Amino acid sequence: MKSKILQAAMISFLCLYPQINFAGGGGEPVEAPVYDELLNQISMREAEMLWQAGIPFYDVNTLEVWTQGYIPGAKFFNVRNWKKLLPENKDQTMVFYCVNKLCTASEMAAREVMKLGYTDVRQMPDGIEGWKLSGRKVERP
Repeated sequence: MKSKILQAAMISFLCLYPQINFAGGGGEPVEAPVYDELLNQISMREAEMLWQAGIPFYDVNTLEVWTQGYIPGAKFFNVRNWKKLLPENKDQTMVFYCVNKLCTASEMAAREVMKLGYTDVRQMPDGIEGWKLSGRKVERP
């Protein structure tokens, strides 16, 4: 009985507020952006191998996420003068990551770096959460 009442209440709610049924808040649909820079996304295993080889990692998270732990040696990238953090050699391999697969900050950062002419830019979609969940080592400031 409670289940049917709850179900009826939910249906009534959804019928009274149809605008919440659509993602995007009811705005006009727009085309998804098309990027010229094709990302080189890597697995956690590939990331660990690059990290062990001393390849530079860039953490594109907020300061709050950064303080909860980051890949050892990773540079905090969410700063105004981020271009100064980049290596002089534009062929240098580098890896960007943020929180997890839902976060796009590392994708945006990697694309911006590629626009500057860097040729071996990698992006780790699993982010710091994937790194932690897999039991890999993290540092804290």
